[in-house]
Amino acid sequence: MIEKRKDKKGRILRDGESQRKDGRYMYRYRDVNDEVQSVYSWRLDRNDPVPRGKKFEMPLRDMEKQIAQDMFNGIISRGGNVTVAELVEKYTSLKTGVRHSTLAGYKMVNNMLKREDFGKQRIDRIKLSDAKRWLITLQKNGKGYSTIHVIRGVLRPAFQMAVNDRLLISNPFDFPLSTVIINDSVTREAISHDEERRYMEFIKNDKHFSRYYDGIYILLHTGLRISEFIGLTINDIRFDEMQINVDHQLIRTSQMEYIIEEPKTSSGKRLVPMSEEVAACFKRIIKNRPKFREEPTVDGVSGFLFFDKNGRPMVAMHWEKYMQHIIEKYNSIYKQELPKITPHVLRHTFCSRMANTGMSPKTLQYIMGHSDISVTFNTYTHISSDEAQKEFNRVCEVIPFSNGRTDEIKRQKCLV
Repeated sequence: MIEKRKDKKGRILRDGESQRKDGRYMYRYRDVNDEVQSVYSWRLDRNDPVPRGKKFEMPLRDMEKQIAQDMFNGIISRGGNVTVAELVEKYTSLKTGVRHSTLAGYKMVNNMLKREDFGKQRIDRIKLSDAKRWLITLQKNGKGYSTIHVIRGVLRPAFQMAVNDRLLISNPFDFPLSTVIINDSVTREAISHDEERRYMEFIKNDKHFSRYYDGIYILLHTGLRISEFIGLTINDIRFDEMQINVDHQLIRTSQMEYIIEEPKTSSGKRLVPMSEEVAACFKRIIKNRPKFREEPTVDGVSGFLFFDKNGRPMVAMHWEKYMQHIIEKYNSIYKQELPKITPHVLRHTFCSRMANTGMSPKTLQYIMGHSDISVTFNTYTHISSDEAQKEFNRVCEVIPFSNGRTDEIKRQKCLV
């Protein structure tokens, strides 16, 4: 009769179980890929105490149950011993052909996880509550909602890849972000007509900032993204058709490299209508454009409209700084201050104004280059109470009685 193996307490050990000389238990098994794996614990079952000075660990037989369940589900046990940082690094390394801004986001998340204790944990130990608690901690430590949105936007598909690779049963980051942390993002507000008037008059009459008047006027009256605006070339301004051709954007990377990319969304390529005033601004810009012996070229594109003091095409940062300095100077002079105005605020203002004038949703979506119409209305449009009243009054003016007549008395009642 074969003598059964026992531990130092005389308990019978099962197949695959053993106890080392130092007293620690080990369980050896073959995973779903038929590879030999081992797990360890200072405790055989839940009733065993943790030896003094040793780290608390799950009992070995609880580990065995989890391994058996994983094997039944075809899951590679212990998450393949992959850490969160290793998983994200693998996921991002497989993403090719993405935009430079996306690559920058990947780099930020990878570097953060290499520093964070969370990134050093095995992926199979991350529960839903752990994922939520970590994001909450990030916000408490000063991370903004938009930054956390980017971080979660990398982790969720990375963990989904682990699920698809049979390393995990479920994705701990698969939950609505808004249910966990507070959206502290600053709501973008359209500037009022009065603010626009004061802002543009100040720029036009200022000796230094007047040079930027035409460019800012174009941004305010076309809704172009700043990256699309700075990427425009002479050939993109079609005066005969009164249209602006948008089929690329200019980006400067963190390594100070200039690159040309396609527009931000799949609907970004478009022909944006321009008014006579916008056309006049472009004509002045082209007329005052510096002359070059050799045109500055980026990825084969030349004929840019705006240049810095070194003769390189202006980038988004230039315009953001100019507009910041304009507001600072204005508010240092006048008591009635202006709010923060950025290129995106001008885009937001344009979209809101077009919506308020009754432009059809699909037309506005096309002009803005939005791939989803919900972005056009839920994110950008801003309706003031005065504008709501005007629209209400306009509709009431044409409401007929049941007999088909439009009556002045009916209109007056609607206005009350």
